[in-house]
Amino acid sequence: MATHSANPIPPRLSMWRRVREYAVPLSMIENATARRAVGDWAGACAAARVDVDLDLRAVRDRHGTDLAHRLRADLRRLAPDLLRWHLPRIAPDGRLRPGLTLSLARYPEFGLAPLQLVARTPPARADAGQRVSLALWEGPGSRVAGQHPHPHPDRRFRLDLHRHLWDAARSGELARRCGTGTTAPRERPGRPLTADSWQEAAEGGASPWAVERWAAEGESLLRAEERPARGPFAVRLGTRRRAVFELVAPDDSHAPMLRVLREALPRQQVAALPVLPEAAARVLPDLELLRAGLITTGRLHPLVAAALAAPGPVPATGPGGPSEPVGPGSENGDPHRVVCRGEVHRIALRAGVLTAVDHDPAELRREEMLVALGGPALPCLRAIDAAHHAPQALPAIRERLDHGDVTGALDVVGRLLGPGAVLREGPLREALESAASRRLEHGLFRSVPAALRRAGAAPGAVAAASGITSDPGRAEAGHRPRLDRRTPSAISRKRSTRTRPRTALSR
Repeated sequence: MATHSANPIPPRLSMWRRVREYAVPLSMIENATARRAVGDWAGACAAARVDVDLDLRAVRDRHGTDLAHRLRADLRRLAPDLLRWHLPRIAPDGRLRPGLTLSLARYPEFGLAPLQLVARTPPARADAGQRVSLALWEGPGSRVAGQHPHPHPDRRFRLDLHRHLWDAARSGELARRCGTGTTAPRERPGRPLTADSWQEAAEGGASPWAVERWAAEGESLLRAEERPARGPFAVRLGTRRRAVFELVAPDDSHAPMLRVLREALPRQQVAALPVLPEAAARVLPDLELLRAGLITTGRLHPLVAAALAAPGPVPATGPGGPSEPVGPGSENGDPHRVVCRGEVHRIALRAGVLTAVDHDPAELRREEMLVALGGPALPCLRAIDAAHHAPQALPAIRERLDHGDVTGALDVVGRLLGPGAVLREGPLREALESAASRRLEHGLFRSVPAALRRAGAAPGAVAAASGITSDPGRAEAGHRPRLDRRTPSAISRKRSTRTRPRTALSR
């Protein structure tokens, strides 16, 4: 009879636990921190697999030295490994949310449109390596926009109001702004959401929603959007489900309080309201993992662990360094032992190759020739073949490859099979070859549009090469774009009006 756990781990927390183990390895944190400590922000970005798509000299020539100095100062404060730690991710594997543009810092005093330092994730078809890119968004006509399917900064995922999630100098604010967790009430038929229902939810158990922080974060959001300080804003609670709140206070000297908007607004007005960023709406996943006992402070990012200062034992592996399953060639413990011909034989690494220690090399060659002719294999050779095909650490290797940690995956393979091993056909080799082919897709995504632009290709061809449209001919200047909700009303009326009279219906 199968046994079931009384308190199963929620799928979301299980995903975040795997993300914390594999997405940002300890080696990346150490290398990026070492480069950032000496002022090498470009080297820190390279260590954290962050591509820099901006030129400070070009920024200075276009926008002046003041912006260049501010941008350089923000880049020096940037902790790219901390940024990767807090980037939005998608279920079920915890990969970076694809095709996303996040605002890290805004510079409203420069240019007509507010210039923004943004971080971008590649589309799903080119997300191998889980690389991130930095760029300066200069408005709808920005040059970098042609390479990305969603170049405009996202309203829901923005970090310009949460610099503590990427600015090393302000990471200490995390404990104050990470939230504690409140259950969000559901609107039922005949029972609309009220302030009392949210108060009842605030007194309930922990949940992913940081309701107690929404008033202060909403005030910061309205101030950044240059809206009235006591105006309405929206919170996305799910797919096609938003709650609209307003801030109320007797005067400016009192802290604002959260209240559900009394009158229902049309859907168009709700869509136009400022949206509370996801970083403010939800509780920090690290805090949820600590409360559930699924992680310890030793596996957190050092800046996050220092900010939360949560008690708990610190393991020796550190963040992103889970202990791998012990396999035939593992250096942890004794060599792997196999019962072969009635005796216990050892399998271990010798001269960089996984081999059967208790068999003579000449005997092994004869047995391998026998296997090649169709004969039965020795148990020792079967164990070595199984280690090459599907070792115990294969799930961990795949997790590392999915999150772009190729170096860590190859290190695990080297510890199991030896640095001089030749991979045989099987799931392990297929996983490594698939990761290599997917990295080529990312390289083409970044290099082909840039080469076409340097060659003077038309914008439609550049967009088609970027994968933004599947038909290059549809992106040319002569194509008539499709009418949608973003089309101006005047153009929509003009194109929807019939150019010929309906004479067939008249007598």
